[in-house]
Amino acid sequence: DRMEAATWPLRIYQKLGIRRVVYALRLNRVLPKQLRDMEGMLPRQPQRPLRHVLPEFTPARTETKYRAGFFLGCAQSLMFAEESAATVRVLSRNGCEVTTPKDVECCGMPAHGYGRFDLVRKAAKHNIAIFEKSDLDVIVTDCATCGSTLKEYGEFLKDEPEWAERAEKFSKKVRDVSEFLGEIPLEKPKGRVEARVTYHDPCHLRRAQKVWKQPRTLLGLIDGLDFVELPESDWCCGSAGSQIITHYETSMEVLDRKMDNVASTGAEVIASGCPGCQMQLITGVKRRDMKMRVTHPILLLDEAYRADE
Repeated sequence: DRMEAATWPLRIYQKLGIRRVVYALRLNRVLPKQLRDMEGMLPRQPQRPLRHVLPEFTPARTETKYRAGFFLGCAQSLMFAEESAATVRVLSRNGCEVTTPKDVECCGMPAHGYGRFDLVRKAAKHNIAIFEKSDLDVIVTDCATCGSTLKEYGEFLKDEPEWAERAEKFSKKVRDVSEFLGEIPLEKPKGRVEARVTYHDPCHLRRAQKVWKQPRTLLGLIDGLDFVELPESDWCCGSAGSQIITHYETSMEVLDRKMDNVASTGAEVIASGCPGCQMQLITGVKRRDMKMRVTHPILLLDEAYRADE
């Protein structure tokens, strides 16, 4: 709720057309560099947070094979709603009935970064209790940061007798969406996505969760998609949470190296499974006036499925 309130001015800024006027008149060019880049990293805002729109229960489109809980992260709901809506559609299409609790709290990663382990444990207990209400085979998230944190709940609560076993059971069910889809028989899309695509590995996915082959496998399922590997794909993009705010110059130096590599691929699309990485990459694209789309691999897969409908 606090994050929704905090981002409300951003939705107004976009909805009233103020942002369009700012760009049309190139007023963003007169902003201080750091402020200009922070404004530039904002993706197009959904009219309403996805948490208020997405049904709490989505049936499988075919025979139900899996009972999946979907952990909808704060940034995905507020900034990248289209991607998470696509995640639910793809899960449903591939035999999952999907439960998306509306009253989850932040995964706890921001509090963990600031050393507020009391808040992390409080959020963990709340979220575990919420998902325990449903009989689930798996808990899926499409946010690399959320996934890396949810998988640590067992560790965070291991010294609390009432919660240790429950937290461990919860964490063992958590999967990144690409990780889960890589574990089940997946329908190959019949539609095509005609684009040259590269992929950036989020640190919270490749390093923290050891998930890196699966997103590439998903992209490889899409006919028409020309995948080209990104040099230094597993190097940090410079986001690291809030580095653009706290260590701006360093963040931009790291981003510049990343964007040099991105440019070398000749890609039209750069995919990544982390909202922080996507926002940083959006900044890089705008700084260089590149004609490039930044998106989540799951949205490309969903577009291939829907292109045949």
